[in-house]
Amino acid sequence: MSFLNPLLLLATLGIALPILAHLLNRLQVQHTDWAAMQFLNRSVRVRSRQIKLRDLLLLILRCLVLLLFAFALARPAWQGDTASWIPSEKRAGVVIAVDASFSMQEGAEGATRFQRALKQVEVISGKIKKGDPVTLLLLGGQEKLLTHNMAFDPQRWDAVMESVVATPSALEWDSVPKRLKELAEGMDASQKEIYIITDVQSRDWKNCSVQCKEALTELGKSASVFMVPVAGELANLAVTDLDLISGALRKGTIARYQATVRNFGTSPVSNVEVRCKVDGAQIDSKSIPLIAAGAAETVSLFVPFYNAGATPITAEISGDSLAVDNVRRAVAVVKDRVAVLCVDGSPNSDAGRLISAALIARGDGSDDEDYTVRSIPWLAFPAEDLAKIDVIVLADVPEITEDQSKQLSRFVRGGNGLVWFAGDDVKPASWNERAKELLPATIGPLLDSSDALGAGKPLDPNMPDHTVCMPLRSLAEDLLSETRFLKCLDLKPTPSSFALLQLAGSGSPILLEHALGRGQVFMFSTTAQTTWNNMALTPVFPMLMQQIVTYLAGREFERPQTVGDTLSLSFVEQPDVSDAVFDAPSGKSITVPVREYRKQFVAMLENAEEAGFYLARVSVQSAGIPVAVNVDTLESDVACLPIAELTTQLEGTGINIAANEAELLAAIDTTRTGRSSWRFFMIVALALLLIESLFADRMLRRQQSRQTPYETMPSGDLGTQDAWGNIQLHSDGRSLFGTPDGCDRHAGYCHWHSITRCLSLPALVGTKHKNADLSSCGTCDGFGHDGGDLDGTYSCHQGNSVAHAWPASSVRCFCKYVDEGSTQAPRRHHGGSICIGYRITGGENFCGSSGNVAWYQATASHRCVVTSGSRQRISH
Repeated sequence: MSFLNPLLLLATLGIALPILAHLLNRLQVQHTDWAAMQFLNRSVRVRSRQIKLRDLLLLILRCLVLLLFAFALARPAWQGDTASWIPSEKRAGVVIAVDASFSMQEGAEGATRFQRALKQVEVISGKIKKGDPVTLLLLGGQEKLLTHNMAFDPQRWDAVMESVVATPSALEWDSVPKRLKELAEGMDASQKEIYIITDVQSRDWKNCSVQCKEALTELGKSASVFMVPVAGELANLAVTDLDLISGALRKGTIARYQATVRNFGTSPVSNVEVRCKVDGAQIDSKSIPLIAAGAAETVSLFVPFYNAGATPITAEISGDSLAVDNVRRAVAVVKDRVAVLCVDGSPNSDAGRLISAALIARGDGSDDEDYTVRSIPWLAFPAEDLAKIDVIVLADVPEITEDQSKQLSRFVRGGNGLVWFAGDDVKPASWNERAKELLPATIGPLLDSSDALGAGKPLDPNMPDHTVCMPLRSLAEDLLSETRFLKCLDLKPTPSSFALLQLAGSGSPILLEHALGRGQVFMFSTTAQTTWNNMALTPVFPMLMQQIVTYLAGREFERPQTVGDTLSLSFVEQPDVSDAVFDAPSGKSITVPVREYRKQFVAMLENAEEAGFYLARVSVQSAGIPVAVNVDTLESDVACLPIAELTTQLEGTGINIAANEAELLAAIDTTRTGRSSWRFFMIVALALLLIESLFADRMLRRQQSRQTPYETMPSGDLGTQDAWGNIQLHSDGRSLFGTPDGCDRHAGYCHWHSITRCLSLPALVGTKHKNADLSSCGTCDGFGHDGGDLDGTYSCHQGNSVAHAWPASSVRCFCKYVDEGSTQAPRRHHGGSICIGYRITGGENFCGSSGNVAWYQATASHRCVVTSGSRQRISH
């Protein structure tokens, strides 16, 4: 047996309360010894024992109720056949983790993997009892906890399930076991069960790491874990890339984009049509004759730009069972014109001329009036109006002032581009001190990169998947290796920088990039002249420079984001508004506060949950700028691991695999052995509490039924003063017989200095008299004198609920009618239902009454005072 709340067992100490109350109640009465007690009738002792027995029974019931309540709150649980004779229920706390990544959307309409997973959830919920804790977790790029330790209720559960939808995010399993273990350990249940419903993608489970297996093993120790696979078709096509290859993003021009389509299936696919759309209107399409299994093919899509502004572009395919990855999105920021300013820092250098020539080089030899490139010396730079410039190229500029550094920083932060070239005249100390924020690296000493033969090192052909590198990646490796570098600066990249080009073998960076505000900065570790390299004499240089300018001129919002990424909207200066707005593809508007981040003001939307075009606005009223958000194509490989291989991978982890509904039901019935008994103990405690209440109420009523209410006594004084001069019956029913010495509630008598009285009318049993504690007296009413004129002893008896006295000497006896208004004749004091009388040695005299109150007072001349509705006095 185990307890879910063992600390609540301390509540069992509460049984001390009724026991303490019982003991304190007994100590309230002072016991006074009296020699005449030995003559009390046996019935008084029997009556006392009955009262004690009832009190003890009440005490036991109250203690048992407290014990059972504490036991129930501690939530006892049993395993297997332990204590099987105790009524119990098979209950368990359940954690259901459903794979909601976009691969689960594969399948025909109405029968996707995700919809079949929800049917398995329905099967599991059918085995959950009402009130059991249940947790529902959607697994994806961002986990979503729909219910957490919710007391299971079928109607509420159905409402939650109606809102469950798959997400366009990818799933990484590394952190899932740890998260599930945390949820299971935080659950208050006698037995815990975890259900993982997933399509078991091969990319995640085929080569399960040692760390993953260890995490699953630990998970199996904290709960019974069930893996529920929902496999599907293996075929899938996806558009994995859409990149700008060439062309300028200017109004009236045509740019070439390249779309990549990959076949993730095991069979070839033919005649794949790729459609290109701009603002939702189709402008181009290409057909791929055949895509082999596991292969990828590319097509070129030509996009004309008729208007300036941010333009959303998509490449789409159709006819696939998984639609979420059949589209790829990009944004082109089209300008009316593009102006490039080349600044030559050395008067004897030809770097500016070489850069200008590379930028305006065109295959058809034509000019473009909307694309201008100018070259000026560094001394003329302060006079330039940078508001008309899109890209600035600094070549071999010796040093920079603080004001010039701030000016260039504002220029870049406004969404423009800067390209920096090294040179013989560059002073590293000046740039490192005044342009730390502007440049993506700290400048070090000059390095000699030539080999033993005096030839420079070539570029590393392994380039990142970046827009700037796309033209170079299309070059043959031997053509790329013709570009040689003899010298370069030793650059120390900042954490925010990114290396695009490196020297082969050494890994020394040649080209670095980092973002600054809404713009970008490119930094070359070599010069644009031919003294350090031959780059300007090869096709690499014009291709690279034109791609850099195209990238910088339309950089803002062009780079597509992935579902789960953070979207940011940058401001050049501190904005007048405190919030920016992002309109999601579904139409939902999300308000994001503007805050200062890395010395600039940004609005950052964390975790983009939808795929499509977001619209970023600086305020609700302002125009929006589209931001492309795509799915992670790693999830596009929808191949599922066969059950046999999955069983091998999970061997030794303790994970139960249920391949279908029948196996799932059988596994639940087999492993669910935990039984909870707290409801049984709670019900028994409530039943005993009811019995105790009824029993206590019955005792109270019986005590009240023996009591004569004070209201039945006539008003005014009744009787006269007796021979002792201090006995009088008052209207409130009190009899004053002197000063009390003490009362013994268990013996049934009270003792005064001069007169001893036994008072216990049936209606007064169990109550307190105003002059004495009579709660335990018997059912007789009489008094006697233990000295003086009336010596001797007396005893009080009861017969047929009528009190009478049998004195040894002159003793008077009071008898109160049980049935008020009765007209029965008086009887002797030995028995009967109505008796009023006295006995004096040497004779017998009787007084009777058919009214409510009769009281006898013995004097020299015997008198009997009787009332029947009104006060009367009869003497004889």
